[in-house]
Amino acid sequence: MARVTLQTIADRVGVSRMTVSNAFSRPDQLSSQLRATILATAEELGYVGPDPSARALARGTTGAVGVLLTHSMRTAFRDDIATGFFGAVAHELAPTGLAVTLLPSYGSAEVIPARDVPMDGALVYACPEDAPALGWLVRRRLPLVFVDCQDGRRAASVTLDEDGGAAEAAQHLVDLGHRHVGLLTISFDGPHGVVADPHTAGAGFVPRARAEGWLRVLEGTDVRLTAVQVPDNTESDGYDGARTLLTLPDRPTAILCFSDVMAWSAVCAAGDLGLQVPDEVSVVGFDDSPLARRVRPDLTTVRQDLEAKGKAAARTLTEAIGRHRAGNPEVPEDVVLPTSLVVRGSTAPPPAA
Repeated sequence: MARVTLQTIADRVGVSRMTVSNAFSRPDQLSSQLRATILATAEELGYVGPDPSARALARGTTGAVGVLLTHSMRTAFRDDIATGFFGAVAHELAPTGLAVTLLPSYGSAEVIPARDVPMDGALVYACPEDAPALGWLVRRRLPLVFVDCQDGRRAASVTLDEDGGAAEAAQHLVDLGHRHVGLLTISFDGPHGVVADPHTAGAGFVPRARAEGWLRVLEGTDVRLTAVQVPDNTESDGYDGARTLLTLPDRPTAILCFSDVMAWSAVCAAGDLGLQVPDEVSVVGFDDSPLARRVRPDLTTVRQDLEAKGKAAARTLTEAIGRHRAGNPEVPEDVVLPTSLVVRGSTAPPPAA
């Protein structure tokens, strides 16, 4: 079978090769009727469109953006917050025609996605500054937007008011009358377990910001603090950390948790220890993920707007890509999105002494 080309279609329709090319890449240059005729002829002849690599070379753009993940894709797709954010980004980018490519932070010596995958720019999602894959994106001089993390090179960022949301959660427990509060947070690199000084709890941009918000309210009051760090934001780690807090000789009457996943784990640990939530111990999460509304008791938590975060990240990145193509200097933009406390069934005043 002879190879079908743009010229083959042009000859069949009786137009120029450029007109056929415009039907695929610059539809605004043609009448709707002529474009429909060309596309119908192309389909009849089995032509799927111009070669993407050649089109990218001609345009100077790949038509794709990357999202760099700290962990593996399997881990990311088990996270309601991550998947909600990805969906919001994809929805916002859909009208632009830009495709979204997920980039794991790992790779073989031969294939490193952050180094080798063609893209016009990338979102860096919750990654540490020293992530090797991030180094490749920086060396490629791609437009970058940091989400739930920040960068010392002054690239644009989209973050939450982590501090303000955490402070609101802590104030809620103080107002309820709690005077011994546990902090359950994460530190990927350790140390893990009870932290001698609660002011050192939380490692990484988001964990540290949330811990600072808690402490801003709680320090200087008569509230006692006990902090526990665990390796990761998982149900198993959250469960172990909560058991550590709840089996102390003088256990806290409330726990502020890094996430809803860890808060639900704390509820489960309390139940296994024969403790009622919220009658004997209150639990507060962070994120207001679907999990927070699905479990019983439903979780008091700090809400973040994933749709707004995805929209802001996509908009900031497309604007950065546009400036980059035009040769304009980078104008870093720091977007900080609000959070709000949602009070539900997992918090109550402490049990009477």
